[in-house]
Amino acid sequence: MNKQAARISALSLSMLLFVGCATTSVAPTTSPAQQAAIALLEQGKPREAAQQLEAQAAQARGAGKSMLLADAAFAWHDAGDDARARMLIPQVQVRQLSGATRQRYHLMLAEQALAGQQPAVALQALTGSNDPLPPALQTRWLLARAQALEATGDAFAAAAERARAGVLLSGTARSDNQRAITRLLAGINDATLSSRAAALPVGDPLYNHAGRALLGRGLPLPRPFDRDAAWQVDTGKRPPADVDGYRPPVKLAVLLPLTGNLATAAAPVRDGLLAGYYGEGRRRPQIDFLDTRGTAAGAIAAYDKAVAAGADFVVGPLGRDEVDALFHRDPLQVPLLALNRGKDAPPPGSAAFSLAPEDDGIMAAEYLLGRERGNVLVIASNDDSGRRASAAFKERFAERGGKLAASINVGEAPGDISAQLRQAAGVDAVFLAVKGNQARALAPQLALSGLAGVSRVGTSQLVNNTGKAEEDTALDGIIYPSEAWTTRGVAGLPAASSLASTLPTARGGAARLFAFGFDAWKITAYLEKLATSTNGGLSGATGALHLDGFGNVLRTPAWSTFSGGRPTPIGDGR
Repeated sequence: MNKQAARISALSLSMLLFVGCATTSVAPTTSPAQQAAIALLEQGKPREAAQQLEAQAAQARGAGKSMLLADAAFAWHDAGDDARARMLIPQVQVRQLSGATRQRYHLMLAEQALAGQQPAVALQALTGSNDPLPPALQTRWLLARAQALEATGDAFAAAAERARAGVLLSGTARSDNQRAITRLLAGINDATLSSRAAALPVGDPLYNHAGRALLGRGLPLPRPFDRDAAWQVDTGKRPPADVDGYRPPVKLAVLLPLTGNLATAAAPVRDGLLAGYYGEGRRRPQIDFLDTRGTAAGAIAAYDKAVAAGADFVVGPLGRDEVDALFHRDPLQVPLLALNRGKDAPPPGSAAFSLAPEDDGIMAAEYLLGRERGNVLVIASNDDSGRRASAAFKERFAERGGKLAASINVGEAPGDISAQLRQAAGVDAVFLAVKGNQARALAPQLALSGLAGVSRVGTSQLVNNTGKAEEDTALDGIIYPSEAWTTRGVAGLPAASSLASTLPTARGGAARLFAFGFDAWKITAYLEKLATSTNGGLSGATGALHLDGFGNVLRTPAWSTFSGGRPTPIGDGR
């Protein structure tokens, strides 16, 4: 038997012994010396703690000795010396352990079992409550259970343990954990996800994650998202909602970069918001526009000015750095609808809405998965939008069980990629994260490689640098996410073609941002409805809008294709 097998066998034997042991004994009183050693452990000094605990155990007898040896073994484990920890394990009488010492000991055994690829043994160790442990060890306990459950094939239960751990995490660790939950849920089929989400009790930390996954697939929520008191509208300030859920603020501040590098993008957003605002015949809030100058400091200054002026809701800012600056001021005095995604989730009571390239990639992945396409070739431009969209596509597609046949990056003027195309075998779809002019150059190469007949899906960037039907016929058949307003119209706005003839900010590429601004107003006016109802979606100018359990606005786009060189809506995208 090799050393690794011997270690695993010894660990399995110790686990069988402790599982069958009684747990009814009374623990001895913890001595001041033991308390001091445990304090060293909690201060991040496990080696010093282990040495002190082992020295104390040498002078102790009975249950006190077992308690000290168990804590010493855990401390050696935390110090990275599992060989020393295993030497102490046979001397521990598990039935004599209780409280935090017992749970630390079981956590150590579980983590050793996971290192030895014995998830079932780890789950045996991680039974009972982890309440006696401090928060940091409670988190490790939950994450160890998640790892063991994932290894045994129960992705949903693993996600549930991670969701419980997420309550105790912050910063990068919390973000990484949320991505892991998304990955776990992505691999679960629709029926299982729906049924197990419906079975979660109210308040379960996994429900909002599961609900977001359901909405992303176009599936209904079993019940409204779980939300805290921060989402309750101040009834002393706002009149009751109308029958359709319309309940706008009393005083609205809009933070946009009216000057600076982002001013060109801000103009159509502003005009779209005002189009929605003035198109509403019912009560409207007083509205003030404040210039953020496109900087984090400018956004903070504008927000503080809005609060001082009595705004009860804020829309904006627009830049990612601006959004991050305000999100980090949690808690915010006045809730806001940020017009971009930050690095972290919005503060309680606030929301984020964006037209991020990542969203295009995720929507394209779900589109192809919903049509049972499982082996995809990705072609992406080297610019920021192409990289971000393709990365999000590949991550989501792989999470849901899809296969990436190949990934090709192209420049602004794509060269000959025919050799790379020939190497992509068994492709049943192509994802194109490129602009229209790039797609025109790629389409003939795809056709010559026999890929003209497979499903081809692009991003919203596909319409950039298009407009001449005789040239754009090369794009015929490529499907892409589009705005509901430009494809089939939306209530409250004139037709896109007629408005474009009179308003420059609703024309060409700016039309998408104009629709985005219109939806920002609509979300503001119906935010309570979005937050509290199961089927609280809005028909917006950019698509169907929902608010997930973390304050992110999710968008289901309209779908279009090119036909005869002209953008043409295709209903539900089938």
